[in-house]
Amino acid sequence: MSGSDVCITGVGAATPLGHAYRTIADNLLAGRSGVRRITAFPVDDHPSQVAGVVAEIPSPVSIAAADFAALPKIDQLALWCCATALEDAGWWKNRAVVRVGIVLGTAADWSALWETDGLRGGTQIYEPQQHLESVVHRTRRRLQLSGPGVSVSAACASGNYALALARRWLRMGWVDVCLAGGCDMAVTPMTVAGFGNLRALSRRNDDPAAASRPFDADRDGFVVGEGGAMFVLEPMASARKRSARIYAKVAGCGASSDAFHMVIPSSDPQPAIAAVRQALVDARVDPADVDYVNAHATSTAVGDVAEAKVLETIFESSIERIPVSSTKSMTGHLLTGAAAVEALACIIAMDQQAAPPTINLDHPDPECNLCHVPHQAQQRAIRTTISNSFGFGGSNTCLVLQAA
Repeated sequence: MSGSDVCITGVGAATPLGHAYRTIADNLLAGRSGVRRITAFPVDDHPSQVAGVVAEIPSPVSIAAADFAALPKIDQLALWCCATALEDAGWWKNRAVVRVGIVLGTAADWSALWETDGLRGGTQIYEPQQHLESVVHRTRRRLQLSGPGVSVSAACASGNYALALARRWLRMGWVDVCLAGGCDMAVTPMTVAGFGNLRALSRRNDDPAAASRPFDADRDGFVVGEGGAMFVLEPMASARKRSARIYAKVAGCGASSDAFHMVIPSSDPQPAIAAVRQALVDARVDPADVDYVNAHATSTAVGDVAEAKVLETIFESSIERIPVSSTKSMTGHLLTGAAAVEALACIIAMDQQAAPPTINLDHPDPECNLCHVPHQAQQRAIRTTISNSFGFGGSNTCLVLQAA
């Protein structure tokens, strides 16, 4: 029902393509890569030495720069994204008079703290009781938010789950406004070594900008990235009453599980197909009316081909004309932050009426027979978008966003 419509009125992000909405949009549509050689720690003995990295995160206006600089990187990211989203939506100064909830897609933040401490010679990994408060609760406390807060950990699909849950909270009346999205600062020695030793990462170390190659026949693995995005969600009626800027309507959400393997997509496409169909039904959108697809496509042969088969099944003959791209070609794979940043890419596509490109798509894989957007953005009439996020462990999600 239209009375229960939920929309996005604020955006906060920190990505390999920048920290401000306009900067991210410009770099995304210009096809610029945020993948660089890793310099935060020694990588000479790593098989993969490149990543999508975030530049220094600025301090939000509410926190003293010195205090902010002393925080763990994941805390900095979450605070920046949440505070700037609230400010962008016009709720920052009034956040105390409404119930502001927060649903944060995040990885196991304690492991990152333990890794950082261990590299400094600490022993916190043996004394985990020292860290009882999660990043979502630290963020809620620092921002003085009065609504409920919860973490969602579903790997690459976490951001989509967060948006779906926030929409549900708003419809149930648990909150008046809700922050939702995903953040991850996973470019660490342990993460890069782990995925690298699995041979999951690209080893194109001599050309970082060309390393992430979704749908390209010459891909050799994905590129790990860091960053995230948080959104302010509120009822459409409330947003219109206060004449807020409406970025998009959260029109539909779908989810399923492969229950197949921790990292390999299922050979059976039906669970992923079910997630996409559920999102379209929830949004009351016919597949032929979709104007842009932001693919999960990570730049692995198995994953890219599996998703292409899902899209071909869902869209049938329409797949020949609906533009499909993977913005991971520019950002790398932001892991738990991926779905949220790709939702932001869909918002940018609607705002700018342009489909972002898949860069490095020199030789499209013939098994991925899609309407690609190679190298350069394409001007299009875009009102309805979908964003797929198919996470490790078989967590499949699809998000439908529409222009309001």
